[in-house]
Amino acid sequence: MSEQTPDSPAGEKPAASNPAAQRQRASQLAQALRHELQKALIGQTAVIDDVLTALLASGHVLIEGVPGLGKTLLVRALARCFGGEFARIQFTPDLMPSDVTGHAVYDLQSEQFKLRKGPVFTHLLLADEINRAPAKTQAALLEVMQERQVTLEGRALAVPQPFMVLATQNPIEQEGTYPLPEAELDRFMLKLHMDYPEAGEELDMVRQVTRSARADMLDVTPLRPLLQARDVLAMQKIASDLPIDDQVLDYAVRIARATRNWPGLLLGAGPRASIALVRGGRARALLRGGDFVVPDDIKHCALAVLRHRVRLSPELDIEGLSIDQVLLQLLDQVPAPRL
Repeated sequence: MSEQTPDSPAGEKPAASNPAAQRQRASQLAQALRHELQKALIGQTAVIDDVLTALLASGHVLIEGVPGLGKTLLVRALARCFGGEFARIQFTPDLMPSDVTGHAVYDLQSEQFKLRKGPVFTHLLLADEINRAPAKTQAALLEVMQERQVTLEGRALAVPQPFMVLATQNPIEQEGTYPLPEAELDRFMLKLHMDYPEAGEELDMVRQVTRSARADMLDVTPLRPLLQARDVLAMQKIASDLPIDDQVLDYAVRIARATRNWPGLLLGAGPRASIALVRGGRARALLRGGDFVVPDDIKHCALAVLRHRVRLSPELDIEGLSIDQVLLQLLDQVPAPRL
């Protein structure tokens, strides 16, 4: 929006503008961002929409998929389109918490300790293969994901805003990996599954990549920077102010509560899931250009919000049922309001 008109949602006088016009401009910019990301990530339209949903809702994302599907490429492409700061941490078994948050260094000249900030002090943080680091290092992200601050040497230091963690993990390879603790999983607003592209999309991808000079990956440098930090903050504010009917709010809460006593689910979702459903619904509504939230906005982000917050009972696990299959049955049976 910084490159758009002066009265854009990131402009100097947002209060003077018509809220409906602000929503429309924010929606157009979000759709332009979606179109730009689709140039870099072929055949993953649903994943792109979900990542943009989390960005507009000020949430964090955990992306799961086998190697080579473009998980890291998606984050690099988003960083390219976003003019803010970007940092990447490659998680390894020997990574220490201080490698993530930062630490105090003794300065010989001043004879004092100076704080050296870690890579979390950024706008977009890519936590690559997050399940390769032990729980102690994973826990270093807990405070910053929830509070948007890091405590170093007793001082609480705020990270730049907006702040978003995009973490990736490989679901297949288990050797040398550490499962993410429940407390950390709950702080991810969405968990996304990145699947193989369709045949035609894979053909397009191979055609484009083999033209590129960058070996086996697509080049993100041609992507246009569309957003600055203040633009994202303005869009997040517009999304959070989007009207939602009490019936739709009740629908989101009923979905989350239904997981707590649903047959086949050993562990249900907590109140953070209800909050994430409403925030995600508002972001989805803005992304599609809507003026208010409808039940389908809630339903479309429900799988990504819930799949990492519930646990399957051992009986269904043995039968080969997946969490997504059980959640789809639940969503079909929780009645949606008619507006």
